[in-house]
Amino acid sequence: MDLGIKGRRAVVCASSKGLGRGCAEALAEAGCDLVLNARGAEALEATAEHIRTKYGVNVVAVAADITTDEGRAKVLKAAGEVDILVNNAGGPPPGMWHDWEREDFIKALDANMLAPIAMIKALVPSMMDRGWGRVVNITSQSVKAPIGVLGLSNSARAGLTGYVAGTSRQVAGSGVNINNLLPGIHATDRAVSLDAGVSKAQGITSEQAKIDRCKTIPAGRYGTAEEFGAMCAFLCSTHAGFIVGQNILHDGGGVNATF
Repeated sequence: MDLGIKGRRAVVCASSKGLGRGCAEALAEAGCDLVLNARGAEALEATAEHIRTKYGVNVVAVAADITTDEGRAKVLKAAGEVDILVNNAGGPPPGMWHDWEREDFIKALDANMLAPIAMIKALVPSMMDRGWGRVVNITSQSVKAPIGVLGLSNSARAGLTGYVAGTSRQVAGSGVNINNLLPGIHATDRAVSLDAGVSKAQGITSEQAKIDRCKTIPAGRYGTAEEFGAMCAFLCSTHAGFIVGQNILHDGGGVNATF
């Protein structure tokens, strides 16, 4: 399917690996020029060079922490006017409700709520002026079904979801669509880390931890970054113009809900 976005310019945050990279590659395959961001310069440049070589699109790599004012300013300066924004940042650490203090919540809000809002405020007005734009926020399945040990993530990402619910409907008339993409477990470094944590806590191998987790997923496996990226690219396409303010699960059926 031709996504109709060849020649568009996209910013993809936290895109040197994992789900962010999956989104970047899918957009590059559709013909988008890219501004890629991540904190680690070496991994980021390697990803950028791979995408340039494989897909023949223009790629600008900006090593910066998107969760800080300074990092966002660096990315925005390099980005200029863009048509597509994919917001992404690593989630806060797990724990229990009694572990977190005010400072922990502030860090989570900065990374997973306030940073994407700042990027939206910076880039959406010019999209509206030009009459076309797409924003996809990578959040989490925990927005639909809270995960007890991820209370910081639950809270911050739910706040972003509420913001998008109202904002997306205010800008849709100008041709700008904002939606959220909610991943479940995918075969990324994050999954390796989670499986290692279960392995240590339960005294089992990481492979057994993965097998046990897969049993809780109706699809019976972890998702892939390629699958996730394809869904992101569709939401950024010309075909998604009537999808506004939605929270789309990409979790292999893991969240057991009617809506």
